[in-house]
Amino acid sequence: MKIIILGAGQIGSSAAESLVSEANDITMVDVDANRLALLQDRMDLRTVVGNAAHPSVLVKAGAEDADMILAVTANDETNLVACKLAYTIFNTPTKIARIRSSEYLAHSEIFSPENFCVDFAICPEQIMTDYIKKLMEFPEALQVLDFAGGKVSLVAVRAFYGGPLVGQQLQELHRHVPNIDTRVAAIFRKNRPIIPEGDTVVEAEDEVFFLAASEDIRAVMSELRRMDKPVKRIMIAGGGKIGRRLGEALENNYQIRIIEHDQKNSERLAADLHNTLVLHGDATDETLLESENIAEMDVFCALTNDDENNIMSSLLAKRMGAHKVIALINRSAYVDLMQSSGIDIAISPAQVTIGSLLAYVRHGDVAAVHSLRRGAAEALELVAHGDMKSSKVVGRKVEEIKLPKGATIGAIVRDMSASEDDDYVNYFSSEENHDVPDSEARVIIAHHDTVIESEDHVIIFVINRKMIQQVEKLFQVDVGFL
Repeated sequence: MKIIILGAGQIGSSAAESLVSEANDITMVDVDANRLALLQDRMDLRTVVGNAAHPSVLVKAGAEDADMILAVTANDETNLVACKLAYTIFNTPTKIARIRSSEYLAHSEIFSPENFCVDFAICPEQIMTDYIKKLMEFPEALQVLDFAGGKVSLVAVRAFYGGPLVGQQLQELHRHVPNIDTRVAAIFRKNRPIIPEGDTVVEAEDEVFFLAASEDIRAVMSELRRMDKPVKRIMIAGGGKIGRRLGEALENNYQIRIIEHDQKNSERLAADLHNTLVLHGDATDETLLESENIAEMDVFCALTNDDENNIMSSLLAKRMGAHKVIALINRSAYVDLMQSSGIDIAISPAQVTIGSLLAYVRHGDVAAVHSLRRGAAEALELVAHGDMKSSKVVGRKVEEIKLPKGATIGAIVRDMSASEDDDYVNYFSSEENHDVPDSEARVIIAHHDTVIESEDHVIIFVINRKMIQQVEKLFQVDVGFL
């Protein structure tokens, strides 16, 4: 696939890294020549220096025969104009725009073919907000991801000493929760993946990924580790776009405090947020944290635009008694480093957002993609089509499907008669996927003898992204069927 990425920031760079490794023809456009040169040194891609909203620049990038435009610059207007040009001048089939302003997102008609011609709009800040909200609902989890419109959840937890299942084989899990069907999709032990079998023994500090129907998540989680008390008090460092959105989303259900260093922005936040205490100050100020009772906070979220500030304030908050700390970190090297430090959860915005983009690039019918383990692994929701003759998966038992080693079918959602959406733009949040009527969708945890039917939504865990193309090919139907 020939893809043009407009904007070489964190989102664009992460998208390029994922897509280049999957044998796509990638061209990156940015106004910063030095940034492009660094990317070209690391990846096999073309670069074009220039304004992404200029037709001549798009011509140089090869827009005349591109399959997709990813407009992910930091400027909404540039992204919108680029999509409009891609449609009117180059007739580009797929146009995705990063949109940060809620003013634009509130009026979906802006993206219609009569206006800016955006096929899919993504808002990284909203995706991040939804992602962090899930962590507040499940404070024991390292990651909580939804599939099939929220019917199925994939949860990562760290097994703790004294947990009911620690030291026991995975096949004992069913004995502990006899009325609930679940599947351990993968285990990471000391950063190395382990393919789970019935006789696999869970050890303390293992990072365990399991799939279950969303309503069963808490029951399964309680078998893997001790349950934390529900979150009530949250302190947020940084009142920018993500901090503001998170405050708005949580303030009616939690006690929220936001620390913002900018005086004017503090005043705006205080005026706009009705049930949130807004503090003007520095989140790395030990005196301020102590005066605001940091030791009583259930969660401290560092969400500023500065990685170093987020790291330092999180470590300080943890040392001063905050129960759990979450830090937003853009630099991937920092994320890996901090994950093993005193920070409980280090979040990479680019890795959280990338799945929304990848769902449109994957071959076959891909309903959702989630990046796991800082991009090392992935979970995909693929739709099975065809019949026994035209498909390599339909009509076959799970044990008969020739999955690459390290890929696991975890769950199936059947009878998903998703409601048709007449809108011309899909707005992505991490909880979106497809709307699935509760009365129709049925969650089936996959076992060796489970038979896949046509139109099933199949959720697959892949411990190595190099296997993804093999998995996608399995779900592609023969040309004759089409």
